[in-house]
Amino acid sequence: MAIKVMIVDDAMFMRNMISDIFQGKKFGEEDYEVVAEAENGIEAVEKYKEHMPDVITMDIVMPEMTGIEALKEIMQINADANVIMCSALGQDSLVMEALDSGAKDFIVKPFQPEKVLDVVVRILKDTRGN
Repeated sequence: MAIKVMIVDDAMFMRNMISDIFQGKKFGEEDYEVVAEAENGIEAVEKYKEHMPDVITMDIVMPEMTGIEALKEIMQINADANVIMCSALGQDSLVMEALDSGAKDFIVKPFQPEKVLDVVVRILKDTRGN
């Protein structure tokens, strides 16, 4: 089985960059597989229901529905969802709101690829008891 990842960001280059981080990487014996991408919160909620990913990276500031609004909807669907918020510097109050709303962690943009994987691995270990 693969670790299913969904990437949510309104910028295609960010989605591609995050997707590239997971290429060829493993969590233990399991590969990461990007099963869905979304460019706004509305799409994120729809694709979450469809794919039920193990991990979601979610931008905070997006058109139509923010990452925090999408996070809240996803948490209503599954209170154990592993959502990692991605924020730009200076969005501290939004990060705190996201954590209060159920996000497992956050990554500040611009980020290092190793940092993204470190956060994902820690969250998967916490939630899977490894």
